[in-house]
Amino acid sequence: MIMSSAETAVKVFRTLENEDFRVLQVIEAAMSKHEFVPKELITKFAKFSPEEVDFRLNRLHKLHLINQLRGPYVGYTLNYAGYDCLAINAFVKANVLEAFGKPLGVGKEADVYDALNPKGEKIAVKFHRLGRISFRQTMRKRAYTTEHANWLFQSRLAAEKEFQALQLVFSNKVAVPEPISQNRHVIVMGMIEGAELTKWKEIPEPEKILKRILRNIRKAYLQAGIIHADLSEYNIILKPNMQILIIDWPQYVTSKHPNAQQLLTRDVKNVLQYFKRKYMLKITLREALEYVTGTSKIVAL
Repeated sequence: MIMSSAETAVKVFRTLENEDFRVLQVIEAAMSKHEFVPKELITKFAKFSPEEVDFRLNRLHKLHLINQLRGPYVGYTLNYAGYDCLAINAFVKANVLEAFGKPLGVGKEADVYDALNPKGEKIAVKFHRLGRISFRQTMRKRAYTTEHANWLFQSRLAAEKEFQALQLVFSNKVAVPEPISQNRHVIVMGMIEGAELTKWKEIPEPEKILKRILRNIRKAYLQAGIIHADLSEYNIILKPNMQILIIDWPQYVTSKHPNAQQLLTRDVKNVLQYFKRKYMLKITLREALEYVTGTSKIVAL
């Protein structure tokens, strides 16, 4: 069975030495100008002997943390597992992360892991993974990507944007995981327990859950001034205590965005359609939108 990039990184991280991280960092820095970084350049900036650089590059290649090009010249580039290791190392040094547990979910654009901080408290670690879907689709869906940016850079932008969104909504008491730290393409946040709405066969009192979701959409819009812009039953977590968490915010827009109303309408419509389809709950889109935009104070079910 082929391991995911994150599984590879988690498995080999503790075996890496300072010299390995130095070489990974040099490759990362030079990738802004080179698709594959020439070996001579790595030797120059790592400030190691050519023999030491050869040893480190061979080792990192065998551990599946870098890709090698053998053509007109020998060059190297980071892959996701190597990038993962650099982010994990930054979190460990900052006393944010201590140990990994099991994968919580592997999606098209992210891997999420259970983990522990140095105090032994449970946290979640999200590795953004743009590039699993087609490049054109990513460009269309995400206005903040640039045409020539590579996947690692795009994933870092997605993580930065999502972390920014989480900070905005969490500070306004919207039901989201607590944003703890972000480095490169990875976010560390508060524990996520429970399952996506779509994975629950039945939920007790679905009317209460729907009201809870609409109340949080309203808070995000009126108090934080932002719209999720990709909301559905796949990124609303229902916890064992029947509280909710809204996850996956990298596509958020502000309420001043030219398409804000269209995106808000789509978010609300997706949620209403799910509850109508599964629980026969009937609430008009107009009523729900009046509530989340603050035109009306209550929503009737």
